[in-house]
Amino acid sequence: MTREEKATVIQDLTAQLADNSTIYLADISGLDAVATSALRRACFKANIKLSVVKNTLLAKAMEASEKEFGELPEILKGNTSLMISETSNAPAKLIKSFRKKTNIPLLKGAFVQEAIYVGDENLDALVDIKSKEEMIGEIIGLLQSPAKNVISGLKSGGGKLAGILKTLSEK
Repeated sequence: MTREEKATVIQDLTAQLADNSTIYLADISGLDAVATSALRRACFKANIKLSVVKNTLLAKAMEASEKEFGELPEILKGNTSLMISETSNAPAKLIKSFRKKTNIPLLKGAFVQEAIYVGDENLDALVDIKSKEEMIGEIIGLLQSPAKNVISGLKSGGGKLAGILKTLSEK
């Protein structure tokens, strides 16, 4: 790879890092061709961009980026795959579901909404992060429940009142 090609790759990686707020670093070494293909297909279906990157180029892109990646450049050893998604918990869910068949991929680290997670032990915490759509759904549900309670109370109260009046009129 020539210097110009490396510079181009670093620029592309820097642009990707700047444009996305959900970045996962995983180790997929040890997967055979069939499993790697299955992982790539699963990433495509989940709208996750998966790419294998050179550690030195990714480290330089992180340095050139305006974001603060903390300890993430230090964990760039061995094979590294970059997973980029718009949904903050999608890559973690994909890794966890893919691990039902095998113990790979391993989570090296993640950068999610300015927060940094280092190590595979953070996978469950990342799975539990709610996406924007899930949060909106919960808020709408919380806002609707008091109104539903009032309406159901009025409906049932009106039925009881009508029943009482009918009973009294019959006597």
